[in-house]
Parts: sequence; C-alpha cells; structure tokens
Amino acid sequence: MCAQSTPKRPKATEIGSIIRDLRQTLGWSQSRLVSALAEVGGDTVTRSYISRWENGHCPPSPYWLRHLATVLQVPYETMESAVDRREFLTSAAGTAIAPLIASDLIEAGFAAALHGNVPSSDDWDAVVDTYGRDYMTHGAAEIQKRLAADMIVLQRQVDTPHSWGVAAKLATLYAKTFPGSDGVKAVSWYRSAAEFADRSGDDQVRVWVRGRAAIALGYEGAALGVADTLAAQAIAMDDRPSLGRVNAVMGRAHVAAIRGDQETALALVDEGRRVFDIAGSDDAESDYTVPWWRFNIFSSLLAARLGDERLADEVQDEADRNLPASLPRFRTHLEMHRGLMLARQGDPSGVGYAQNALDQLPPEKHSLTLRMLMEEIRTAG
Repeated sequence: MCAQSTPKRPKATEIGSIIRDLRQTLGWSQSRLVSALAEVGGDTVTRSYISRWENGHCPPSPYWLRHLATVLQVPYETMESAVDRREFLTSAAGTAIAPLIASDLIEAGFAAALHGNVPSSDDWDAVVDTYGRDYMTHGAAEIQKRLAADMIVLQRQVDTPHSWGVAAKLATLYAKTFPGSDGVKAVSWYRSAAEFADRSGDDQVRVWVRGRAAIALGYEGAALGVADTLAAQAIAMDDRPSLGRVNAVMGRAHVAAIRGDQETALALVDEGRRVFDIAGSDDAESDYTVPWWRFNIFSSLLAARLGDERLADEVQDEADRNLPASLPRFRTHLEMHRGLMLARQGDPSGVGYAQNALDQLPPEKHSLTLRMLMEEIRTAG
C-alpha cells in the first residue's frame, strides 16, 4: 500500500491534499472512502492508511491511485501527476468536453505553435479582461470551449510569474463553467488555480483566486468544506482590503448560512460590507469585479437563506436600483431569491414564483448556478 522507507515529499503532500479535498467534496468520511475502495477493488485498506495518504506521510501505490481515481471520479492522470504544473491541461480536453471538440482545440493549439502566433503578456491580459466581460453575458458551454482553446496555447508559455497569474485567473473562470455540485471537476480546477496563483508570487492574485472560488462554491451551496478552506486561506494571506477578500468573506458567510449559523453569517456580511466600502470596484461588467449591485446580490441570496426579510428587502432594493439593464441574468437571480424566501417561509407560491422568473429568461442565458438555485428552492419548498 505504501512504498517502504518513502520520505515525506511535496508530491506526496499534493496528492494527499487532493484526496482529502475530493473526499470532503463528496461528503465522505475516511471510513466511507475505505468502503468505496473495497467495493471497487475487492481489496481492503484501513482508515489509518487513508489518513497517512492524506497527510502526505505515504503516497498511494499506482494500484491504489487507480482505485482512488475511480471512486473519487477523476482521471487517473490527475491523481498520478498531482496536477503537474507544466502540463496543467493534459487531461482537461479529454475529460471536460466532447472528444470531437477536444480534437479541434488541440489542433488550434498546434496551429498557434506552428505559425508562431505566441501572444505577448499584454495580449494575455486582454484575453483575461475579455473573458471577465463575456462571462457576465455568455453561456457556460461557449465560455468553456473558448477557454480550453486558449489554455492549450497558454500552457506552452507558463514560465514566468505573470503567465502563472494569467493561468490562475483563467483556470478560476474555467472551474466556474462546471457546477460546484459536480464536485470533482470544479474543485480540482479551483485547487489548480490556487496553485498557479502561488506560482505567480502575486498576493493579490493568490487572494483573489481563493476568494472567487469561495464565493462561487458558497453561492452555489456546493463543496462547503472546500469553500470554507479556500476562504480562510485567502483571509489569512493578506489582511489588506481587496476584492479577493470581499469574495472570501462573503463566501464564508454563505457557508455559515447554509450550515445554520445565523449569527456568524450576519457578522461576516457586516465585515464584507466594511471591506467592500474600501475595496469595492466600479460598475464594470466583469466577473473580475465586485460592483455595489453584485455585492448586494451576494447578500440577497444570503438573506433568503437565513429568512431575514429586513436584510433581504434592503439589499434587493439596492441591487434593483444599480443593476445594469444589460445583465438580465442577474435580475433573474434576484427574483429567484425572492422565491426562495417565500419557500423558506412555507409559502407554496415560492417555487412557482422562482420557476416563472427562470422561464422568462431566454434558455441560452441560463447558467449552471441558476439551475442549482432552482433545485435549492424546490427542496426548500
């Protein structure tokens, strides 16, 4: 199960972290993982071995890596390579999108290399800005395909701190094209984005990536343990007010709300507002910004989850007044929050109210997050 006299080394630690995060994302205990491995392979492993793997004291053998990949629902290459930094997209095209599309993307990557179409640092900054804007209005499927193509080109250039920062931001957005409830795909990419950000050496990027992942998962109500961990890391890294810190604090607030800790959730909203007052961005329509209307949308869902009508009325009115007309998807979010509030209060009209709001939005504007929100409302109802 473990190589003899194997010293603790970075790769073992990285594999262990991945095993722990994926297990927690599935909501499994170490004992549940033991049972799952036994069901797949027929052989048995003890809980103490799981603990040793996760703590990096002992790397799993290739035999157990294959079984871990099966039960944790990730490609074997991801487990075996511990998300190799130089080839972070090796398995992405084959596992995240259809093979035919993957073929087109790989061809595009080689064409760029053959013809010397190597973007400069400024070009990559422009790519990041474009995706930030497009995410607000385009569908996840389109964003995912385009991102995969650009990341195949980018992987040949990740050799400077700046390029790692670009990779971190794009990987964060790529993770958001998978629903957090899917677990492994979104979480694996958020983890990769955090590691890319660490390679950049830029504290602002490191905090932003972790904070953005935390609010994305917290808002979706998915992988709460991972969301809380990434948020805590972001908050501990740099105590200066920043958009990343706003996202991290609000991500933790949603985790607390879903877990039923109303006092902590409301305290975190107040803290998030204080940080926002210093670091909040302008009204730019980009996923890389947090305008006032967007902060209030974060707060609106949290108020609905808590059943706090006073807070909900206040933040929803502010969001309504400031939300750009060009972003109808986010107005749908607000209407669905109102439906969730009704459902949590026992009003049978809440589910229908939310479904009607979703139906009024053109299907091509629907997002994975909206679909997950609708499921939460049905459950509450």
